[in-house]
Amino acid sequence: MARLPNHIGIIPDGNRRWAKNKGLNKEDGYSYGLTAGLNLLRAAKKRGISEMTFYGFTVDNCKRPKEQVAAFSRACEEAAKIISAEDVFLRVVGNTKSPCFPPALLPYATRSEPLRGEAPRVNLLVNYGWEWDIKNGFLSRDIPRIDLVIRWGGMCRLSGFLPLQTVYSDICVLNELWPDFEEAQLDKALTWYGKQDVTLGG
Repeated sequence: MARLPNHIGIIPDGNRRWAKNKGLNKEDGYSYGLTAGLNLLRAAKKRGISEMTFYGFTVDNCKRPKEQVAAFSRACEEAAKIISAEDVFLRVVGNTKSPCFPPALLPYATRSEPLRGEAPRVNLLVNYGWEWDIKNGFLSRDIPRIDLVIRWGGMCRLSGFLPLQTVYSDICVLNELWPDFEEAQLDKALTWYGKQDVTLGG
């Protein structure tokens, strides 16, 4: 591939639809997305991607039924354990003062990035809200500009995903539901990205 993004944003949509299609409760879909996340992380590392940002859940997601809120909160806790076991630097960004923020993730939210180190960086947005971010002085400021956003599930929207970092992002929408992730989908998005005309307004 001639041109790769340095930083990829991941919107893992379609967990509830996937569960419904399988005859499961909607909240059951989140746990099935964990394997997809690990596989994507390893595939991206193998392809030389230096930073990834995963959308965990938003402030607005917490308006959903309590069973779903509990399920995606548990999934984010488990995701942090899985990611931190890989050779990466993990940081969690989100409204830690809200009761919706999982206490188990607080240590990841207060980490200082090492001054040096070549390990890929992974950001996990947990209880994140774009209004909360901006009104509190752009608390996601340490996350750099995102080159490529990949959204699963077929929906053509960013859903408040890091609006300042994505101001010049290319956005690739895949129809596959997140738990059905395969490496070929990542390659499809990277190939698409390589064909885009990046001008950054010039």
